[in-house]
Amino acid sequence: MKLLVAALDSELVAFPEELPGFDRLVTGPGKLQATYALTRALDRADYDEIVVVGTAGSVDAAAVGVHDVTTALQHDVSDVDGIAGQHVSLPTTVSIAGREGTTIATGDHFVDDADTVEAIRSLGGTLVDMEAYAYIWVAQQFGVPIRVLKAVSDSAQDDAITDWREAVAACSVQLRERITELYGV
Repeated sequence: MKLLVAALDSELVAFPEELPGFDRLVTGPGKLQATYALTRALDRADYDEIVVVGTAGSVDAAAVGVHDVTTALQHDVSDVDGIAGQHVSLPTTVSIAGREGTTIATGDHFVDDADTVEAIRSLGGTLVDMEAYAYIWVAQQFGVPIRVLKAVSDSAQDDAITDWREAVAACSVQLRERITELYGV
């Protein structure tokens, strides 16, 4: 059995309530809610794979469509020396081995300004979200394989929240199509 994970119900509007071979988990937005909900789910049951679907802002104009995320970093932390992107006790990045993919910057606020986008670019991020780092880190703690699929919903700048609200349903359709391609359901 696989676990289908999303931060918000709206990211799953194109998915049937019952997807053969998958349990479903909606965690809520942000790193803390993602960590808590996924940890609880993995404490309750064993899964062959975690499959995350969701939306992401793009910090690279060429990044469109659905991305297979294989590396995540935290853009909203700094270490004791004030170095951005470095956490005092967690790894700088978490990566999924065995596949080529996109780097995402995770943080606990919705990014919609040029200064934050530039900071994320300087850390090496192509996309930005609020949960991917947490999902990958938790999956690694439990030794469960994970795939993170993110559909680009907005440019992470200039009224991005309006763009996201308008795009989330279309992103859900794109993610559903990718799940059908990858898993045949």
